[in-house]
Amino acid sequence: MSGAWRMVARSHGGPEVIAREDFDPGQPGEGEVLIAQDAVGLNFIDTYYRTGLYPAPLPTPLGSEGAGQVVAVGAGVDGFAVGDRVGCASGLGAYATHRIVPADRAVKIPDAVSSEDAAAMMLKGMTACYLAEDTIALQAGQVALVHAAAGGVGSILVPWLRDKGVIVIAHCGSAAKAASVEADHSLSGAFDDLAATVRDLTGGKGVDVVYDGVGKDSWGASLASLKRRGLMVSYGNASGAVPPVSLLDLSRGGSLYVTRPTLFDYIATADELAHTAGRLFDRMQNGVVKAQIGQRFALADAAQAHRALEARQTTGATVLIP
Repeated sequence: MSGAWRMVARSHGGPEVIAREDFDPGQPGEGEVLIAQDAVGLNFIDTYYRTGLYPAPLPTPLGSEGAGQVVAVGAGVDGFAVGDRVGCASGLGAYATHRIVPADRAVKIPDAVSSEDAAAMMLKGMTACYLAEDTIALQAGQVALVHAAAGGVGSILVPWLRDKGVIVIAHCGSAAKAASVEADHSLSGAFDDLAATVRDLTGGKGVDVVYDGVGKDSWGASLASLKRRGLMVSYGNASGAVPPVSLLDLSRGGSLYVTRPTLFDYIATADELAHTAGRLFDRMQNGVVKAQIGQRFALADAAQAHRALEARQTTGATVLIP
């Protein structure tokens, strides 16, 4: 296909390793669809592949999340036709004008949801969905601490939890970001005194669950913020990988639980994917969560977008436009 191009990491390193290359996506094979993409979502996991934290062959096609229109359908595909608007948030290769994906990894986008909003929300929104609904069955009145609450996942997770009646303590890296978050308590700044503040807000008990996508820098504060038998949900490494975990620390902290989930284990089957995406689109259409697109970059400027993301200069979601 003439005119198709993509952004790849030619080696492991900083944003400067990202390069544009022309390519021919070919025609979809059996069980596949070819998508002409309208928008691509930027996610921290993209930087993990770029740096080599998550291994993948080089050159590495970057990106997991995108949305657009089906332009070709392979043999044996049911439920999709040319012209359908679809989104996909799995595999690699989303930083591209065109992308072939397995049909069972794509979902139809409702008419009320734009392609940009879908690209901004699918991976982050489905992550928020499984965190809020599947990782732990929180009830109204329970308390959650959400790190990076103004970020891509956090800005979706906070209103989702509050819609369930969960009391949310939001934490952000700056006062400006904290002011943008509508939570029961919105905190900012360093992690040194965070656990003490959380204890004060909870009458000394601590929180039922911590949702931590920051990683290394927040780990100690997160554990210290948990109540007895609380759950630590470590779902990201924005500040670096979490250090080795001592089981004795979990015991001393009050018989704590720790899980390191990933979205793809919660959408492993086509039915699980459809169920998770359906819950997300439902809450988008009902106004519970919104695509807060804080910034847009041209796809060709993906390196610049990575720099902004890693410098914590973004708010909400970021989309790349082919």
